[in-house]
Amino acid sequence: MEHEQKRKDGLREHKRRETHRRLTETGLKLFAENGYEATTLDAIAEASGIARRTFFHYFRSKEEIILAWQSAMPDRLRVEILKQGVVASPIATCQAALIALSEDMEPQVAVMIGRIVQSTEQLRASNQAKFLQMELAGYEALRELWPEEGRQVGLRLAAMLLVGAMRLSIDVWVAEEGQRPLAEYLQTYFECLKIELGAFAEK
Repeated sequence: MEHEQKRKDGLREHKRRETHRRLTETGLKLFAENGYEATTLDAIAEASGIARRTFFHYFRSKEEIILAWQSAMPDRLRVEILKQGVVASPIATCQAALIALSEDMEPQVAVMIGRIVQSTEQLRASNQAKFLQMELAGYEALRELWPEEGRQVGLRLAAMLLVGAMRLSIDVWVAEEGQRPLAEYLQTYFECLKIELGAFAEK
């Protein structure tokens, strides 16, 4: 009886997560197609095939859809690092994961989100928190791959530096309206970081 209840609870939670993901993706798609201001919550519910009443169990405002997208990024980075596995080094693994993550980011949607994020204090603060959480998620994933004692500080620094490079890359990418693939910006900043770290090591 208890096992059956756990199974039902698991299925219910899975369905809830899938619905949340579908609503988030539909909202972002409509924001990109029709504009953030012109898109209503009712339109998102209808496009998702969800009753209006059910929709409000998940989101109460359009801002919350952007917040949901932001909050999903750290876990996506963690999953991608673990998927990459042990590449030549923690830095190489984290680089490969960030580039893979960047390839899933649609320019039109990312540029639109970049503008929306600057429109409210709540979203700006959430954006700051997102990158801090990505640093932590990246570090924790690297720790799973390289669990040896004494490597914690180095792995934490690797995650901080590389997520920082991604943050700068996204800022420039959005400012330039996504004219080139985000991966190109990442490669440029990773190369800058490599040069500076090399110069630091030589001193």
